Amino acid sequence: MILVRRRVGGPSTDPVRAPRARSHELSTGDRIFQWASGLAATIPVGALLLIIVVMVVEAIPAAIYSGTGFFTGTTFSLGHLYANATTTHNGVTAPLGAAYGSLVFIVGTLATSVIAITLAVPISVGGVLMLSEWIPPRLQGLLSTFVDLLAGIPSVVFGLWGITIFGPFAAAHIYPAISELGRIIPWFKGPVGFGEGLLTASLVLALMVIPIVASTTRELVKRVPVLAREGALALGMTRYEMVRVVTIPYIRSGIIAATLLGWGRALGETIAVLLIIGDLTLLPHSVFAPTATIAATIAATLDSALTDYTHKGVSALAELGLLLLVISLATNLAGRLIIRRVSTDALPVGRGI
Repeated sequence: MILVRRRVGGPSTDPVRAPRARSHELSTGDRIFQWASGLAATIPVGALLLIIVVMVVEAIPAAIYSGTGFFTGTTFSLGHLYANATTTHNGVTAPLGAAYGSLVFIVGTLATSVIAITLAVPISVGGVLMLSEWIPPRLQGLLSTFVDLLAGIPSVVFGLWGITIFGPFAAAHIYPAISELGRIIPWFKGPVGFGEGLLTASLVLALMVIPIVASTTRELVKRVPVLAREGALALGMTRYEMVRVVTIPYIRSGIIAATLLGWGRALGETIAVLLIIGDLTLLPHSVFAPTATIAATIAATLDSALTDYTHKGVSALAELGLLLLVISLATNLAGRLIIRRVSTDALPVGRGI
């Protein structure tokens, strides 16, 4: 046996410990890719910051004019735009009779979106579970296609269908039975009208949200391990028990993420809600009453606001838009916090069983 003595400080003969030659220089292709990737990563952040800054700057005059009345006031009016008369409040000049209260819009936006997402989530999740567990595979693709087609229908078509067909039909055959609940719940008491109003807008919104929640949930169900599902069935569980014990816990955080994604769609929907719910600046006294939402009000009054020679009308709409942006961002932030609490990470996949 020949022993090889290695001198201290000398070059190593061990191929494992031999220093690797590292190149700190990037090729031209790597530099281009690194620059393009960095630019792509900063564009969404920069766009969001730019939108926030522009909205804040535009909203400052109306915010000073209204003060706290913006959140507590129930009257929203651009004032007398053609009278060439102005009024001054808190040092800001606006057309005579201008009032920028948003309480009605906040209530209308939250009410329609909450009702829509409350109805859409059980239907979407239940429908996906039915397709994946009980419907024959030959029919799953066909039925899934019909659900996906709902996402491609323009919102204006939903609005026209809701105000001309669904609303009158519901007012004649469905809403009278629902109004009987007014004996127990006062909010269901009141005239049903001709199908316009808060409830019809919420039901149409729910129909628009269903494809978003359903498509996301369907992809999550596909990620559930097959061995876990088959193991549950092998232990003697029924399909219902397997879904309750294995599938739903595994995709729980994903369902929350899908719910918030659908809620964001409901919060920002404009044309369909405008056609159905109207733009009356009145607090809804019942679920059948017409009211207004933030997005619908911006779309309905933008043309008039552009004729405001004091520019305070546009500023008031910018303040409404900033409020809607804050609500949407707060919803997404709250959703991420909820997901982190029920899952090991913030990805739309549950921690499993």
